[in-house]
Order: sequence, then C-alpha cells, then structure tokens
Amino acid sequence: MKKPNRRTFMGLSLAVAGGVIAGNAFKQPHGSTSTPPTGTMPERVLGNTGIRLPILGLGGAGKTPLSWNNAEAEAVELVEAALKLGIRYFDTAASYGPSEEYLGKVLPAHREGVFLASKTAKQDRDSAWRELERSLSRLNTDYLDLWQLHHVSFTEELDRIFSPNGAIKAMEEAKAQKLIRFVGITGHHEPAVIAEGLRRYPFDTTLIPINAADKHHPRPFIPGVLPMAQEKNVGVIAMKVPAYGRLFKPGVLDGMPQALGYTMSQAGVHCCAIAAESVAQLTSNAIAARNFQPLSSAQLAQIEQRTAASWQDNTFFRAWT
Repeated sequence: MKKPNRRTFMGLSLAVAGGVIAGNAFKQPHGSTSTPPTGTMPERVLGNTGIRLPILGLGGAGKTPLSWNNAEAEAVELVEAALKLGIRYFDTAASYGPSEEYLGKVLPAHREGVFLASKTAKQDRDSAWRELERSLSRLNTDYLDLWQLHHVSFTEELDRIFSPNGAIKAMEEAKAQKLIRFVGITGHHEPAVIAEGLRRYPFDTTLIPINAADKHHPRPFIPGVLPMAQEKNVGVIAMKVPAYGRLFKPGVLDGMPQALGYTMSQAGVHCCAIAAESVAQLTSNAIAARNFQPLSSAQLAQIEQRTAASWQDNTFFRAWT
C-alpha cells in the first residue's frame, strides 16, 4: 500500500492563518501543574507529552450532535461554544459517524490552538493507514495531535496490533512522517489488557473509563491501570465520567461537580473527555471544570458510598468489546 506523507494534506488547514486561538498553547512543554487564574479551567500536563491541557475536553460520540446524522448546525454551534468556553482538547474517532466531518467544519481555523485526537479500531497496518487518511481528510487537517488504538479489549487484539504487519507499524510510520504527534491506546472492557498494552509499548496516552462507580467493579480500572500509567508517565484521559448521565439518577450523584470532581481527584488522571448534548449542558460541564478543587479522601469515600448500590448500572459499558 502506498504510504501518504504530510504533503498530501498540506494546505487544508493552513489557509486559515487568521483567528488562531492561543497559537502557541501546545508548542512548548511546561513543567508546572498549578491552577491558572480565576475564571479559567485548571490545566494539567498530559504525561510525558509535555502538553498542557484544560482538564475538560469535548467528547465526539454518545449523546451529542457531533455523532448524529443531519445535525451539522447543532454540532458546529457546540464546537464553537466549546472554543469560547476554553476547551482545547477534542476527541473523535473514525467510527463516530459524522463527528470528524463536523469538527472539520470548525477546527481548521483554530488548528494551532487545539489538541485534536482521533482513533482507529483497525488492527492491521494497511487498514489503519486507510483510516488515518480518511480521518485527516474529514477533519480538514494535515496532522493529528493524538492517534489512538480504539477499544482494545483482548490480548489477542494486542497480538495482532504488535504483529509484523500490525497497526502499530502504521502509527510508527505516520509519526515518522509527522502526520501524528503522539500515539495512544483506549479501552473500556478489561483493564488488564490496557495495562499489558502499556507494558508492551511506550504509548504516550491512554483513554480509559474513570468514574465514581469504578471502585465497586470486580476488575476496576483505577487500581488496574493508573499505577502502571504513573510509573511510565503516560498521559491519562478519563472517559465515561458521568456514565452517559446514569450517575445522575435519583439517589446517586447530585451532578457533574461530583462526577468530574471524583474523576479528576484520582492520582495520575490528567484530563477527561465528556460529550454534551447541548450548548447549555456543555456550559454547565465547563463551569464544573472551572470550579474543580481536588476532593479529600473523606469526600471521595462519600461519593463511592453513594454509587455502591448502582455500580452495575454505571459500568454497563464494560460489556462492550
């Protein structure tokens, strides 16, 4: 298969020199993780990438117009609102319906100021390359900040990924050609598989479920992956933070401040990707992120107690492969 190079995509995102938000925001690594001035979101450095990001990113799948067909106007409005709210991390995937195309309508004008992540579920080199080409075209960009292996669930999948013609070859080639900056692995099924992936390869990031019900699962992600990620200084991005809103059912948690507070108070978690159904919901999420303060051990224990009776409902995604 012919390998593309960065020239293939030049000009797509560079024709919008004006309107760049925080143009140098992600070019220089920072060593400090101190909270920024009042009115902005706290930021953390994403592991060994050296990239400083606000703790809240926008998810591109689930209950959001970003993944709905025939919802371009609503999706564009949502992305534009995210930028105004200070969100800089945008998460999508080749399999998220029109999500990449919708993001490609807005983000090119702000490309140097945002951190753009996509994913491939393909596990062989050639198929992964084809998805990367399509992702770059749909996103209207000549590079990704982060390209991730999507929902890796079984050891057999790791074996295919790391085989001589596995998807890791596409990642390494794309990185050498500067089509991607960082590589990651994601999964919501089995923490031991993600931990094994981190042992086998020096991934820059991992995207895993970290929510207030995780503690009660017989195979939790928090103790199953976070220590390994911290040991290797891997950037950890949390997903499934509100469990698609199920954590907000009567008698469980009171709202996003508790859900996000629990997740972002876990040692080794750097940011989270949360989808939003509307601008109003996104704004509420952003307010929770701006007001975030690390929770005490007693506060974390109290939240865990509130999820003890509903942990199965709030970890339903663990069955997905």
